[in-house]
Amino acid sequence: MNFYDKKIPCFGVAGNFTGHLEQAGEAADFVNVKTVEQNAPKAVFPTYIPIKQGMGAGVCADSDAVPSFLTVFPFDTEKILFPKDEEKIQIEPECAIICNAKWNGDTLVELVPVCFSASNDCSIRKQGAKKISEKKNWGAASKGLSENLIPLDSFSDDSLINDYRIASFLIRGSDIYDYGENSPVRGYSYVYQKLITWLLEKFNSQQDEGPAENIHSYLLQAGKPEQIMISIGATRYTEWGEKNFLRNGDKAVIVLYNEKDYTEEQIRMMVGRAGIEDGSTDEKDTFIDKKISVLIQTVVV
Repeated sequence: MNFYDKKIPCFGVAGNFTGHLEQAGEAADFVNVKTVEQNAPKAVFPTYIPIKQGMGAGVCADSDAVPSFLTVFPFDTEKILFPKDEEKIQIEPECAIICNAKWNGDTLVELVPVCFSASNDCSIRKQGAKKISEKKNWGAASKGLSENLIPLDSFSDDSLINDYRIASFLIRGSDIYDYGENSPVRGYSYVYQKLITWLLEKFNSQQDEGPAENIHSYLLQAGKPEQIMISIGATRYTEWGEKNFLRNGDKAVIVLYNEKDYTEEQIRMMVGRAGIEDGSTDEKDTFIDKKISVLIQTVVV
């Protein structure tokens, strides 16, 4: 599987870690969004939609056509390009899953997670955006996904992923800051089968209302894809991460690691050694264990 061949449509989940939307100043955007449970995620939003040749016309009504900015591949493994005329962008440390998708006619009936990876669902903090996606994809190198995709035997509380944690850091000069709270994947509000069931419902029936979009129409425009990537939600920020935004030359680091193999301090030490490399192409070699998924991106203005 080569995620960077640009053929897999990509989405994110809003509000799947309690407290994140409030920290990001986005809770008010979802005040009218009704959920079955209080802690349920709010919506699925698109970050990249590859249009399948021959599928662009006549499949959906004009009002459901994919916005042109969503057809630009936004992921990069090495850099984040600062958005023009914006001031505030933040790392969004996440676990992403890539799923095999099964269709029955135009209905998505099955999602089977086959691998997971560290994801940076980097976001602009600005007022007035009508849709979540407007804060997410501002062009090439506006997001990131680690090249180390870790295979999944299953997506459940007795599988490998249940022992993984999400750690994130910002390296500024010689200083390393904890950016997001070190959090277990099992700490998501919705995870495993509960998340998959919720995703299927949203992919098939989410409406174009408020900050949400009709993502089912986007999947049809993508030719009913056989694989879909979903970043399943950003962790809460540390006090420092909540108040500090990215600058030119910063390094955004997101690490998914097995808590049975490494301590939080060991991961932090690895991040420190990677930062010393100062942009070397060898910096990711610090994380030689293929059971660790790491994403290191330098901010470029």
